[in-house]
Amino acid sequence: MRGGLVTLGEALGVVAASEAGPLAPGAAMRMDFAGAEATVAIGVRRLGHESAWIGSLGADAVGRMVFDRLRGERVDVSSCRVDPELPTGLMLRERRTADHTRVTYYRRGLAGSRLAVDQIDAARIAAAGVLHITGITPALSDSARAAVDLAVGIASDAGVPVSLDVNYRSALWSPAEAAAELSKLVLRADVVFAGLDEAALLLRSDSVSEDVAAVAESLAALRPSEIILKLGADGAVAWADGELLRQPALPVTAIDPVGAGDAFVAGYLAGLLDGESVSERLRLAATCGAFAVSVAGDWAGLPYRHELGLLDGADVQR
Repeated sequence: MRGGLVTLGEALGVVAASEAGPLAPGAAMRMDFAGAEATVAIGVRRLGHESAWIGSLGADAVGRMVFDRLRGERVDVSSCRVDPELPTGLMLRERRTADHTRVTYYRRGLAGSRLAVDQIDAARIAAAGVLHITGITPALSDSARAAVDLAVGIASDAGVPVSLDVNYRSALWSPAEAAAELSKLVLRADVVFAGLDEAALLLRSDSVSEDVAAVAESLAALRPSEIILKLGADGAVAWADGELLRQPALPVTAIDPVGAGDAFVAGYLAGLLDGESVSERLRLAATCGAFAVSVAGDWAGLPYRHELGLLDGADVQR
């Protein structure tokens, strides 16, 4: 029987404003960490499956914080590199107004970009239940791109499903650069997650049709067997086996939308590892997304399996 999830990417420290308003001396800040792939690894692990995260961290306080937390969440970090020369990257998150967040990254040329092919454990990937990658990792550096390429090749040769979350980041590369590289990965992926803007990027279009079924079908024509379009507050749709399935978002009080997309992916992939149908995976994904937006931070709100029914019950449990 195959194992759980393997993923590779970048993790950064996060310094986030606790209150709305411009940054000023003495402003209240909260220390945390973030990373799309690390969040997915934690989410899948909390839902009862093994998960492994491959990345590169600095030998500094931030790197130790990330490493210790991932290990505390029982994520396998045995292939993580601790770089003695470069610091771990940082993200500054400012709540300029109650409804508008500004994010500044300090990552270029830092430890996360040192992810390389010598960290790829071929046996671990070949034994996995799913390999998950994002469009962030190949944009970090040539060595990170090579690591993604190698990992995908190993998974494909071993018959391991490959999951790709487009996760386009304009600060890392241009739309043309991203489209060229991500289109290659889509051709090798089995499951693709994208927002509508990201779908337009993959389809080399300035915009996409409002007909989400047509958008999903167009992406499926590129090769993946499952296309999942993340639609935020409007939920999600999936195209699989020639059928369109819709999943509404679960009604919750949103505290922080950051990390919801990664929580959604974690739920979907946990459902895949469970052997569930696409419709059940979507339901689990939506539930995880709802938990995530209900709590501040990228990964703190990710649910454990025993909590999944909580959103269906009373507001107060006694």
